[in-house]
Amino acid sequence: MFKEAIGTRSAVIKNTVERGAVKKFAEAINDLAPIYYDEEAGKNSKYQRNIAPPTFPVTLDFGTIPNLKLPAKGLIHGEQIFHYERPIFVGEELYCSTEVKDYYEKTGSNGRMGFLVIRREGLDIDQNLIFSEDRILIINEAVRKGMGA
Repeated sequence: MFKEAIGTRSAVIKNTVERGAVKKFAEAINDLAPIYYDEEAGKNSKYQRNIAPPTFPVTLDFGTIPNLKLPAKGLIHGEQIFHYERPIFVGEELYCSTEVKDYYEKTGSNGRMGFLVIRREGLDIDQNLIFSEDRILIINEAVRKGMGA
């Protein structure tokens, strides 16, 4: 169903990690560690600057993959894994993109389900990988049938 999309990528989107956005995100997840928003705490940390919380990338723009049409509803969030080469620094620019890594199907007690594996990446200005995020989206049989699969 989505096999033809494997390997397709979005355009690269430039994101700026803004101090105010990091603070609002930290407040929203109720993690007010001073290293996220207090400039003095950032300067005194081993990074010598403020960093973003580990799940902050969910707020970034990773672009869209042309011709990848996902249903508006019915997707199941199966898994989400972040891998970091280093923390995200407040104030830096990240260059983010999305790629379809895999698609496979399995039959279970709820019928045939599709598993769409998406990789999102953030690179620094020198094109060094800062983080990656792998997501697995599950498409149940009812949604698959509605899509004509």
